[in-house]
Amino acid sequence: MRTTVEIAGAGVTLAADRWAVPDGTEPQGYALLLHGGGQTRHSWRTTGARLAASGWNALAVDTRGHGDSEWPSDGDYGTEALIADLHAVIATSTEKPVLIGASMGGMTSLIALGEDSTIARGLVLVDIVPQPDPDGIDEIIGFMQSGLDGFETLDHAAAAIGAYSPSQPRRSSIDGLRKNLRLREGRWYWHWDPRLLSESNRAEKQSRQRYLRACAAAAAIRVPTLLVRGSRSHVVSHEGADELLSLIPSAQRIDIADASHMIAGDDNDQFRENLLSFLEREFRQNADRSSRV
Repeated sequence: MRTTVEIAGAGVTLAADRWAVPDGTEPQGYALLLHGGGQTRHSWRTTGARLAASGWNALAVDTRGHGDSEWPSDGDYGTEALIADLHAVIATSTEKPVLIGASMGGMTSLIALGEDSTIARGLVLVDIVPQPDPDGIDEIIGFMQSGLDGFETLDHAAAAIGAYSPSQPRRSSIDGLRKNLRLREGRWYWHWDPRLLSESNRAEKQSRQRYLRACAAAAAIRVPTLLVRGSRSHVVSHEGADELLSLIPSAQRIDIADASHMIAGDDNDQFRENLLSFLEREFRQNADRSSRV
């Protein structure tokens, strides 16, 4: 069952969806889902339900400035602010989560966990590595900037998405876009703070210092880790994936056939099956071994 809750972040109020395992089911653990830049918690709606049905409590959070979460007064979307929010969310539970982060959410999870090993017991990086392909990042930024003036109709917004991801089949219904856009003065706008694309926020995320910090964090990861890459991704190259695996030798990697950077948002069944297999393999087996000790 899904419920919507509010959580205190680091100076902002965050909206989240929570899925609980069925009554009478012993939870295997807790998964914390973090979306990518420009997305919302709704990109995890099917994944959250599948996790709960498979015995995992799940929580998907709207990042500050996205979806129904509060926009910070100072427009700060830097790494430190995102990590501070993550720590605040984690502190609301006595249980360590498995962090599942896409793109921006994955980078936040990687750095936060690498710098504080106590916050989580597993990590899933969805199409993100310490060194994303700069051309792919520019494509994402260009797509986000193209919608800053809004869209006349939801069909126009769907067409913009189709132009950005031409390999993905267009959905027969556009009603789901209402979760990611808001109607203001006759136009549909993406439901995220435009200051996310400010020069200072972009410069910090694309800096060499952030890359080196992510590499150092990756080298410190000691928990079960999975890298999920879209086979059609323009953001994670094979070289970028290989670098991550060299930094986390125990990490596993899967490539999702015909998937783009927006793996979770593409409602990808193959992604969910591989995610559940990873969780089953790494955490149910560990629980079984512990019960026999």
